[in-house]
Amino acid sequence: MEQNLALVKYIVKRFLGRGVEFDDLYQWGCLGLLKAIDRFDPDYPVKFSTYAVPVIMGEIRRCLRDDGPVHVSRTIHEQARKIDSYIRECEAERRRTPDVAEIAEATGIDREGVVLAMNSKKAVRSLYEPVRGEDGPRLMDVLGADTMSKVDTRLMLSRMLRDLPDKERAVIIRRYFQSHTQTQIARDMGMTQVQVSRMESRILKQMRSMAEG
Repeated sequence: MEQNLALVKYIVKRFLGRGVEFDDLYQWGCLGLLKAIDRFDPDYPVKFSTYAVPVIMGEIRRCLRDDGPVHVSRTIHEQARKIDSYIRECEAERRRTPDVAEIAEATGIDREGVVLAMNSKKAVRSLYEPVRGEDGPRLMDVLGADTMSKVDTRLMLSRMLRDLPDKERAVIIRRYFQSHTQTQIARDMGMTQVQVSRMESRILKQMRSMAEG
């Protein structure tokens, strides 16, 4: 173990810059080294270091994938995979994205658990990340600011989307929340690009009218 700690440090340097501290990467690398020691057979026609490198790298990659910068329990990971599977199935069969209530009913996970599992897959943001442009305020500068007006706007938008027919809601969600092109939507929904464009314009006009009223 002691003879190969330098090898672990060398490998860890290749994974720096991913939002994880060196010490955490080093601990994961040491776990990989222990696994390599446990599994290595002296009769193998390779040096131990040659055998250990992919095992150590594999352990670090696994921890980055499963845990990331913030630890998430295995139960939440499993729930997230179950939710992803249902969402893909729903989008393929019904050509729309299910809401939280539907996901909860279909998977047997309560609504809070659904939101937690879905958010667990999002990347962790740095407090030093610029909010608007390189010279703009940092995330830490705006945390705690009064955002109620934005919350009210989002709630109103949520209600308007909820009241739309399924097909129209799917078009707006895909266009403005998933950045799909009109051509992509037309192909997937069995429509022409012109039909999608007209539908989008009509829905936006309707939503603006509702917001102003």
